[in-house]
Amino acid sequence: MSDLRARLTDGEVHLLDGAMGTVLYERGVFVNVCYDELNVSRPALVEDVHRQYAEAGARILETNTFGANPVKLSSFGLEARTVEINRAAAARARAGIAGARLPPGVSSSSLHVVGAIGPLGIRIEPWGPTAEAEACGYFARQVEGLLAGGVDGFILETFQDLRELAQALRAVRDACDLPAIAQVTIESGGRTSYGTGAAEIARRLEDLGADAAGLNCSVGPAEILDAIEAMAAVTDLPLSAVPNAGLPRTVGDRKMYMASPEYMARYARRMVEAGARLIGGCCGTTPEHIRRMAETLAAEGDPGGDARGARPDRSPARGAAEPVVEPFPLGERSPLGRRLADGTFIAALELVPPTGWDPEPLLDEARRARLAGVDVVTIPDAPRGRARMAALPAATLVERETGLDVVAHYACRDRHMVGMISDLLGAASGGVRNVLIVTGDPSPAGPYPDRTAALDIDSIGLTNVL
Repeated sequence: MSDLRARLTDGEVHLLDGAMGTVLYERGVFVNVCYDELNVSRPALVEDVHRQYAEAGARILETNTFGANPVKLSSFGLEARTVEINRAAAARARAGIAGARLPPGVSSSSLHVVGAIGPLGIRIEPWGPTAEAEACGYFARQVEGLLAGGVDGFILETFQDLRELAQALRAVRDACDLPAIAQVTIESGGRTSYGTGAAEIARRLEDLGADAAGLNCSVGPAEILDAIEAMAAVTDLPLSAVPNAGLPRTVGDRKMYMASPEYMARYARRMVEAGARLIGGCCGTTPEHIRRMAETLAAEGDPGGDARGARPDRSPARGAAEPVVEPFPLGERSPLGRRLADGTFIAALELVPPTGWDPEPLLDEARRARLAGVDVVTIPDAPRGRARMAALPAATLVERETGLDVVAHYACRDRHMVGMISDLLGAASGGVRNVLIVTGDPSPAGPYPDRTAALDIDSIGLTNVL
């Protein structure tokens, strides 16, 4: 069997496979099923998908284990079978390769199986309550199973939090010296949901010791192409580009990926020209997408000729570090910030927002507070789990109508990350400059004791984000 690390660094272009879940869904597997467990309960089905990708031209195949970590498996009551499921997944990939009808000159021993590891689905410190060592332990159980199954290396994919990816890579390094491809997912605009740009992703993955770095999922090939160009300007690591088949669209009651195999194949060529050496497909791609990529890349020949593996010019302008945003001086942030910076005594008063839509009672109390010499008022966010006027718009009204400085409480309970950032951006544009981040009172404290609370991130995590 050829060495995967040597293949990653040989300067040649190598084709990965496409989506597993997309094909399984097309075969009639419903989305409420644990796709990772199919490695055990429906081995022939999983093997056949691997076989199709090998016959389509993929030479590096991923195991069907994107969600096979104990945290995600616990949603199906399968966490105790983590090692078993991952070991079986590696065997399924090997069997699929063995059953493939490969072209003359290509032996099954020349194909590689990499263990796919995705995010845990929970936030780790400092964004959430899970410790880094705990996260590493979860990943270690998945690594154990994949190694037992005989993988040639690992592909860590669809990560947004580089701290979490670091723990996945740490679990691999603690267990073996096999190569690891590290892939991050970006959003429209070329950054992760944590705000990390493509160039910084490349630098961080190189610093972490990944054997190859790249991008997968989330956006279509056009944005992946732009990001790969930025990564190629700052690193000599082999780069991987594994985009979705475009962004999904709702057609009837189904989500459809609209990028055709021909479209993906054209972009595969362009991504190679931009510096990528590992090309594949993520959500929405099928063996036909991979087949057309293989045909296009083979028909047009190696893009580099005698300069195979050459990268775009890493000029200072392109390779420069991303600008660092300096903290805004405390004394210039708000009147409250100025008093805190000066060490001035502050008189503060908490005003509870109304339970109805009329803000006048709140504004009357704020006006009286100002006349009484209060410097700042604080407005809690749904205290004791009861529905009231939201604190951010209430704070905007008080500041605008009374001129008082206001501290708006903001509870993380019952909100997700994107919504919270949107709320706070809107509040800032409305003039709110002081926010007290709180996790929020537990829901049973309110009038609906059976209501559950959704908590995407707690107060410590959101404070770190800000």
